[in-house]
Amino acid sequence: MDSHDDDEPKIYLLPNLMTAGNLLCGFLAILTIFKGMQAVDLVAAKPFYEKAMLYIFGACLFDLLDGRLARLGGQESPFGQEFDSLADMISFGIAPAMLVSRAVLSDLSWPTKLDPEGNGVAWAIAFIYLLCGGIRLARFNCLARTGSGGPDFRGIPIPMAAGFVASLTYLIISIAEQKEGLTLGGWSYVLALMILGVSLLMVSNITYPSFKKIDLKTKVNVWTLLGAALILALLLRFHLYAPSLVFIGYLFIPFLRKKPKKQEV
Repeated sequence: MDSHDDDEPKIYLLPNLMTAGNLLCGFLAILTIFKGMQAVDLVAAKPFYEKAMLYIFGACLFDLLDGRLARLGGQESPFGQEFDSLADMISFGIAPAMLVSRAVLSDLSWPTKLDPEGNGVAWAIAFIYLLCGGIRLARFNCLARTGSGGPDFRGIPIPMAAGFVASLTYLIISIAEQKEGLTLGGWSYVLALMILGVSLLMVSNITYPSFKKIDLKTKVNVWTLLGAALILALLLRFHLYAPSLVFIGYLFIPFLRKKPKKQEV
């Protein structure tokens, strides 16, 4: 047997196929955003940006599946972890950063002395999000490699941050279209502050639940099942507001959870 065969990383089909789906959605989102950038105004670009958001949500679904399949089949591997991080950087880092910089933040107006070339502040905010996302992924890999990560996430995970940004962008564009004919105005500043906030949360030490223990064998009571079914029904019925509420709810989980009592020495 060739000795090089022992050096080859273990590549499991189904989990990495889901990661490839994640990467594909991110790639399609970027291509769609580029098409929207060529439109004459935000009204014409809106269908492209909405489609890009759907691709980002699709990437979130694939990202959820790849980890689940890997854990269920005992197929977690260093290759899968690195491949997943690279795909996440595309789908949940670059794609959302491009989306907000063109769809919403381009309406930001700053004094010429602060932004002489125009739109520089928008690109800076989008890059801060991208930079924090990259740091978040690198730190996660380091903690996972040393086995010191713990059951929860340290800092909000980048897929949830991307889902928050995409859903909020969709909500703001839809509200602006209904009320002002896609003149975003002050909404641009609101979203800019929220993007900076979620960027800081990605590199913070605040712990977020990972839900890794939830699988096909997880048992729940009747009320939990009814609650989950109700949330699913609300997502389908109120598709404009529900995604934003779900991601905002996850955002505030650490601040609502009861802190464990300190043991007396």
